[in-house]
Amino acid sequence: MPGTLLLDSEGLSKPYRKDRTVVALVQAASEEGIRVATSAMTTLEADYERIHPARIKWVLSRVDVHDVTKEITDEAAALLRAHHLHGHKDAIDAAFAAIARSTSQPITVLTSDPEDLTLLCGPP
Repeated sequence: MPGTLLLDSEGLSKPYRKDRTVVALVQAASEEGIRVATSAMTTLEADYERIHPARIKWVLSRVDVHDVTKEITDEAAALLRAHHLHGHKDAIDAAFAAIARSTSQPITVLTSDPEDLTLLCGPP
């Protein structure tokens, strides 16, 4: 089982903006059989107005987008409570972490926010 490359908002926005390094990373992961994924909330968070919708659609056609289900929101709420965080500020990160915690291992997270995600992805 080759694992998963999980893209957070910044990780997803880089292929939107044609960042060569991240585009190459995503392509290499796909070629190696590594699942490239993100969350539905992340697609909303990373949806930049200046990016053409066709570019967004093309990038997302190559990424497995996880739904934010009731089970994910329950897990995210538990993570927020366990770490004394607040939903209005940390909800998307908590949902992303809940998806990361339930995704095929090994997992690599491409993030610009390693402190919060390390906290949320670790033991509650």
